[in-house]
Amino acid sequence: MPAVLPDYSHEDELRRLGFERIAGVDEAGRGALAGPVVAAAVLLPEGCVLPGVRDSKLVPEPEREQLYHLVAESALAWSVGIVENGTIDRINILQATFQAMRAAVGSLAVRPDYVLVDGRDVIATGHPCRAIIDGDALSVTIAAASLIAKVTRDRIMRDLHDTLPHYGFHRHKGYGTPEHRRAILQHGPAGVHRMSFLGKLLRERPGL
Repeated sequence: MPAVLPDYSHEDELRRLGFERIAGVDEAGRGALAGPVVAAAVLLPEGCVLPGVRDSKLVPEPEREQLYHLVAESALAWSVGIVENGTIDRINILQATFQAMRAAVGSLAVRPDYVLVDGRDVIATGHPCRAIIDGDALSVTIAAASLIAKVTRDRIMRDLHDTLPHYGFHRHKGYGTPEHRRAILQHGPAGVHRMSFLGKLLRERPGL
C-alpha cells in the first residue's frame, strides 16, 4: 500500500476560517549528539504544487537537496533559526528547539496569520498556532519546512566534517550512530558536542 502523502487539509480548514498566510514550522537535529538544532518556517502560496515534498526523514539525501531548491523557489517566504550546542546544554533541548522555531518565524519576510508546527507543543510567536503530531507527514507546509531545516542542518554538519574529519559528521550528521559513539570514545568530545547528551557515554571512558 503506498504511503499517504501530506496535503493541505489543515491549511484549507484555516483558510475557510479567514486565515490566509499560513506558515509551517519544523526542526532538525533535536536528537543529535553534536551540532545545532535548526528550525525552519515556510509560507507557501495557496494551492502551491510541490511534487515529492514529504517528511524529510523519508527522502534520500540527493532528493532532499532538489526539493530544498523547489521549496525555496516556490515559497512566499522562508527562514531558519539556529541554536548552537552550547545554548542547548544551557537551556535544554526542548527550550532550544522552541527558541529556534521562534527565531525562524520571527525572521519571515512575510508576516503569517497562523502557524502550524510539527509536534505536541504550540510555540509562542505572537501568532495563532496549532501543533500537529506527525505534522511533517500530514501537512505540505510543515513538510516543506522539514526539508529546509534538514538540508540546512546537513550542510552545517558537512562543513564541520571539514574541520573535524575524525568524527564522520558528513555521514551521520552528529546523530548517535555506533560510528559516532566510537569516535567520541576514541578522540573525546569536541567543542560542537552537546555535553548534556554525553553523560552516560563518557562514563564508559573515565578521565575525559
